[in-house]
Amino acid sequence: MRYSGLKVIKEALTGHKGWRPTWRDPEPKKSYDVVIIGGGGHGLATAYYLAKEHGITNVAVIEKGWIGGGNVGRNTTIIRSNYLLDGNEPFYELSLKLWEGLEQDFNYNAMVSQRGILNLVHSDAQRDAARRRGNAMILNGSDAELLDVEGVRAMYPFLNFNNARFPIKGGLLHRRGGTVRHDAVAWGYARGADLRGVDIIQNCEVTGFRIENGKCLGVETTKGFIGANKVASCVAGSSSRVMEKAGMRLPIESHVLQAFVSEGLKPVLDGVITFGAGHFYCSQSDKGGLVFGGDLDMYNSYAQRGNLPVVEDVMEGGMALIPSLGRVRMLRSWGGIMDMSMDGSPFIDKTHVDGLYFNGGWCYGGFKATPASGWCYAHLLATDTPHKVATAYRLDRFRKGCMIDEKGQGAQPNLH
Repeated sequence: MRYSGLKVIKEALTGHKGWRPTWRDPEPKKSYDVVIIGGGGHGLATAYYLAKEHGITNVAVIEKGWIGGGNVGRNTTIIRSNYLLDGNEPFYELSLKLWEGLEQDFNYNAMVSQRGILNLVHSDAQRDAARRRGNAMILNGSDAELLDVEGVRAMYPFLNFNNARFPIKGGLLHRRGGTVRHDAVAWGYARGADLRGVDIIQNCEVTGFRIENGKCLGVETTKGFIGANKVASCVAGSSSRVMEKAGMRLPIESHVLQAFVSEGLKPVLDGVITFGAGHFYCSQSDKGGLVFGGDLDMYNSYAQRGNLPVVEDVMEGGMALIPSLGRVRMLRSWGGIMDMSMDGSPFIDKTHVDGLYFNGGWCYGGFKATPASGWCYAHLLATDTPHKVATAYRLDRFRKGCMIDEKGQGAQPNLH
């Protein structure tokens, strides 16, 4: 069943009796060509592109909870390709291009809104860094504009331009960046994969791997053993716990990252802004709430909740940037588990176990990477060779000294 405006009108006139479930709820088969652990955005995108681009449809996506219950539904919905380093920028630019055609590709309204992202600068040194980043973006096919104070003021006159500690001196504008409805991304990829024959198995937790003579034969689950020619893990903040069951220790730490939303307001912020003097970023949702986030809680945790010190820090950053936020009431907050790599960049690679693959370490970049992650992971699973924009995302890069130190945003930036 394809969705369209005419379909919506028809169903509205006939009592909405013609809609069908978005995806099936099958029982697992005894074995598959590929078993994907993790029913988040990356796992579902991988299954979708395996079926669509490579014709591999005997695939199962195993999710311990429900589709959309993990990080894919617990983020601030921002998409962008404003990275600096060659190991990252081409990958995120591919992701942004896939975002731009995503809704037409899988016939689902993901509410892609390229409203623009503005990274503010507060010092001459930051302006130089923004100019360098913008040039790197342009060289890799992305877009960037360096704005002066008046250019920023024309867009957002309510910002605190004359803050004594953090005066706004300009900003780096990435017009193609924006936001996407996170739940719709999960549902759209799940529907697209299901239509192509992929089994999506919810409430099925992986309890172990069956490995014999150095080869992974499948996974032990709460619904029994499921055999597979290839097993692909992409479970975000649970990566360390899952891969430990295969005897692997990853260069990853799990931390909580909180997000917040305010009460609904009239339209005031038509883009995304980030504070250059602190970790604060903000956009406005279609329901009117201001969605904002900040830094990690800075201690290891697998809990999907945060605590008050980070709440205070984020609110302080918001008040320094937008003093009028003091009149707005916060509606709720939530947390997602970030799988923080030691250099701030991810992994898409084979493991030392034959037939076992790993995708993780996304740090702050997981949601925006969803399409490219699925595209490149599917390419790796189908061909056993890395995609050309993901060749640097190797598990052995620390041993070889090939880190991709993107602004030192790993879990322990003091170590590298």
